[in-house]
Amino acid sequence: MNHLPLIIKREYLTKVKNKSFIIMTFLSPLIMIALIAVVAYLSQLNNDKQRTISILDESGYLKEVFKNTENTVYTNLSGLSLEDAIALVKEKEDYGLLHIASVDSLDEVSNNVKFYSEESPSLSIISSLETKIEKKLQDIKLERDGVSLLKIEASKTSIIIAQESFDGEKSSKIDNVIKLAFGGIAGYLLFMFIIIYGNMIMRSVIEEKTSRIIEVIISSVKPIQLMLGKIIGTSLAGVTQFAIWVILGGVLLTVVSAIFGIDMTQVQSPQQEMVNQAMQADGAQAFAENIFIGISNLPIINLIVAFIFFFIGGYLLYSSLYAAIGAAVDNETDTQQFMLPILMPLILAVYVGVFTVIEDPHGTVSTVFSFIPLTSPVVMLMRIPFGVPLWQQGLSLVLLISTFMLAVWFAAKIYRVGILMYGKKPTYKELFKWLKY
Repeated sequence: MNHLPLIIKREYLTKVKNKSFIIMTFLSPLIMIALIAVVAYLSQLNNDKQRTISILDESGYLKEVFKNTENTVYTNLSGLSLEDAIALVKEKEDYGLLHIASVDSLDEVSNNVKFYSEESPSLSIISSLETKIEKKLQDIKLERDGVSLLKIEASKTSIIIAQESFDGEKSSKIDNVIKLAFGGIAGYLLFMFIIIYGNMIMRSVIEEKTSRIIEVIISSVKPIQLMLGKIIGTSLAGVTQFAIWVILGGVLLTVVSAIFGIDMTQVQSPQQEMVNQAMQADGAQAFAENIFIGISNLPIINLIVAFIFFFIGGYLLYSSLYAAIGAAVDNETDTQQFMLPILMPLILAVYVGVFTVIEDPHGTVSTVFSFIPLTSPVVMLMRIPFGVPLWQQGLSLVLLISTFMLAVWFAAKIYRVGILMYGKKPTYKELFKWLKY
């Protein structure tokens, strides 16, 4: 009799009814949203903070350079000595003092600029001041050489190279970023899912083994059915938990933003700031058009179908290995010696995807790793947005499924022997012997 559906149901219900599972299902989004809200709030406070910087320009070259901005106020302290200026800044508790010493020539200004402050100044503030000073000194030198600044500005030309395939499909330079983002998110989700729920399967096997419940279960169920039931049941529980996280997280994010007035967009990475600068440089409209073109060029249906199959195939492959490890050991401490060979291909897949796919998605390295079953779920998902022939996707999927079936067969052999072994740390040599039983 096929007990697989009963085992799947038992594993699923056991997981979803577990108190710790229920608590973490609802507590994790709360913790995550709280952390995001705190970071956004602190970033918002930091961005809204107004800084006052005093300027003491004894050279006379940079008086008109510093203009007040939304968050920075510049105070001119001309006429004061350096000592008096420092004392005044300390008394007013200003952010800092920028001192440009008196010089005999314009060329000496760059070596006589100093910023005084109570604490180490922000890197962005110093960079901004340096940029302003460099631009002004450059303009002064050009004017002294008889060069018209208006003509220089008028001569500047912005070039955006239009991209189009031989078949007439338009694209832009932002396409690669969008494609890498879609592929990277898909690969990262698979990576995290394997790590989180693969470990859950392994712990489940270890718990039943140490409690000796497994000895009762195995008397009426085939080991391969028990292993597959655990993998599928735990996977369904994981999907349930993940769906609740997404829904609850979205609702909480909206509620927190509305009630506390926290702007989540304040959480910006350096990469996001570069994107914002690019928008200002090229024009928001052109940038938005490029994003629209990039998204429209994505093979959405292909991405969705491939994501489902490669996600399931990759997860089942690694889950069978996690279950085999759980059956081979008595406690989680003993699993460390077997975890590295499993994690290394996953880590390698992420690095290959990030560092090679973006540069050459159809190159030898990217292509080869998209066919290797242990790395293909991540690498192929990152390659597909760049346009991968269907035969390559099909071949990679066939290799992945075949390897999964082979891994299940090997894992079932280890599982059959390992679940009844107690009190001894297995070695790779012993695991190989178990495969012969």
